[in-house]
Amino acid sequence: MGVTSDAIAAAGEYRLELRNWLGEHLTDRYRGLAFDGAPTQDWLTRMREWNLLLAEAGYAAPAWPRRWGGREAGVLEQLAHAEEMAAADAPGPINVLGIPNIAPAIMTFGTTEQQERLLGPLLRGEEIWCQGFSEPEAGSDLASLRCSAKEDDDLYIVSGQKVWTTLASEADWCELIVRTDPDPAKKHGGISALLVDMRLPGIEVRPLRNMTGSAEFCEVFFDDVRVPVSARLGAENEGWRVATATLASERGGVASLHLSVRKRIAALLDDARAAGRTQDPLVRERLAGLWAQGELLRLLADRAITRAAAGDPPGPESSIIKIAWANTAQLVPEVALEVLGIGALDGQWGDALTAARAVSIAGGTTEVNRNIVAERVLGLPRR
Repeated sequence: MGVTSDAIAAAGEYRLELRNWLGEHLTDRYRGLAFDGAPTQDWLTRMREWNLLLAEAGYAAPAWPRRWGGREAGVLEQLAHAEEMAAADAPGPINVLGIPNIAPAIMTFGTTEQQERLLGPLLRGEEIWCQGFSEPEAGSDLASLRCSAKEDDDLYIVSGQKVWTTLASEADWCELIVRTDPDPAKKHGGISALLVDMRLPGIEVRPLRNMTGSAEFCEVFFDDVRVPVSARLGAENEGWRVATATLASERGGVASLHLSVRKRIAALLDDARAAGRTQDPLVRERLAGLWAQGELLRLLADRAITRAAAGDPPGPESSIIKIAWANTAQLVPEVALEVLGIGALDGQWGDALTAARAVSIAGGTTEVNRNIVAERVLGLPRR
């Protein structure tokens, strides 16, 4: 089944509606808001205000079911949403992990009580969520996690450490993956998911300041934290299903990654023109090659979106796009340094150059994604 004319028409109507709404509500108080370094109180206040405006209009999570405040937007409508928000320089909701990743897991595996208590505040930005997945010795190999939860009557006693936990310093809640069976029959067994109140005694959050000066990542320590059994998400020792569903939601959004990269390429082209560098044929060739890579990334994304809109099952497209995105995102500031010279080591291009090292890790490492492509596309044997 191909993409229907009704779906195309619906996406066009959605695009126009959102564009008009942004024209009325997106003021300078909110335009361009982005996380930079450590969250300030002013940033949090304005982001929560904007998040509430989005939620009340149904734009905070358009793909969500209507019963939870969404619009049940189709794939093409979601694409229109991403494109219009990017074009207007409009920030998304404050729950950058909660809305696309954690909430779908709660909708799928959560109890009625968990859904009714947690989804509304998450959507409105009243409560911020983080993911407690990675550990010092369990990153891409998440099944090697050691953070443990031992059952004691109606409680789990949680002990261990998590790392690279985005926005944990501001989070009210954490989707925490723990080991409840220390001796499982299978490596991916014996894991459970908990919905943990970050205000519980025994939780210590330590921000990690990276080389860009940002402190969005944190390490989190759990010292005999008493978590109610009622906070478990899904069945005991079935947390791997919850974790993979959460990560699938994270990686499923890669099709729109080209928007941010192409926006940065356009900014570099503007800076090169302003600096008078586009008169040099070698510079023009270098910039043209970078622009072409951005357009290739867009075409890869369009192909994945078309498959999804036609109802085809997902393939390895997300891994291919993630690799291409990481390569291109890292190339942009390198070309900026070549074209603009030493001045590009400061300001936005200097920040982009240092931050770019992380894009081949975040959301699935390049090595893992290359393995997926090798096995599922090229048919190479597993090592």
